[in-house]
Formats: sequence, C-alpha cells, structure tokens
Amino acid sequence: MRMILFALLVALGMPVLAFGGAYMSKKEALELAFPEAERVETLNLYLDETRIRKVSRLSGIPAVGAIHTFYVGKKGDLVTGYAAIEAAVVRTLPETLMIVLDPDGHVRRVEVLAFYEPEEYKPPVRWLAQFEGRILDSELRVGGAIHGITGATLSAQAVTRQVRKTVALLRVLREE
Repeated sequence: MRMILFALLVALGMPVLAFGGAYMSKKEALELAFPEAERVETLNLYLDETRIRKVSRLSGIPAVGAIHTFYVGKKGDLVTGYAAIEAAVVRTLPETLMIVLDPDGHVRRVEVLAFYEPEEYKPPVRWLAQFEGRILDSELRVGGAIHGITGATLSAQAVTRQVRKTVALLRVLREE
C-alpha cells in the first residue's frame, strides 16, 4: 500500500516524505544489548495498582500499563544488565526503542529498533547518546539534561518518556 501511495504522489509531482521502518530485529537488538552475556532471560512484570501508581509517579507518565517485559543479561549468576523493548506513538505513527540499563539502573544505551514517522523526525544516534549514564532524576527530561531535537520535538519527548518509564519500572522491580 505504501508503495502505491508513493508511486501516485511521484506521478502527480507531489513532494514525498521518506518514512522510516524497522531497523533491527529483537534478536539483533538483544545481542547488541548484552555482548558479554552467556544467556538472556525474560522477566515478565505484572504490576498491581499500587505499583502502577508508583511507576507513574516516579516517571511522570500518567498512563502506565500493568504488563511489561525486561530482558536480563546474565553471565553465570551475575546480572550484566536489563533491556526493555518499548513501543509508543510519536505523533501519529509508532516507534520501537530498546532501552538498556546497567544492573544499578543507569541508562547504558538507547536504540531505535523501528520508526514509522518520516525519517527526518527519527532521533539521531548522537542525540540518543545523551541518555548514557543517566538515572531517573529531575534532569532526565527535555529541557533538563536532555537537549531537544530541532524540528522533531515530539520524537524527543516520546523517547524521553519511554526512557523515564523504563528506568522507573526497573527501580520498582528492584525494590521487591
């Protein structure tokens, strides 16, 4: 369908925006997240109302769902890190991110796995690097320690929300 629309717009001489797509599979992403791990385990979280409210309060995101998945990298019995693959709508179309955290909850990396908005709104790798080493605090926000993206404000805000939510989820998980 996308190709038909593209061909029609080109034939009519209309300007065409390049839309993104999927960039990395889950398997590739987890290999990138945990290069030193001997294995990656899946940890499913089922949050009760109390934990949902706590994650919402910590992250500043009002609507947090009850079901979440973390991938846990392990070497022997040692946890090497956590990763969450999170999807969200940016403007009108989805993006999927992988947020990788150190065992202590610091952001290790953020990767765009899929992005379906126009390509010019996709957060660049250099911009995503701002999250490395960050923790959940008042500075983990656009306008704080995170600079905006000129012309892609909604993308910057969407990524930041997903990172804040993931770090808050891990904090609540680790309190158990």
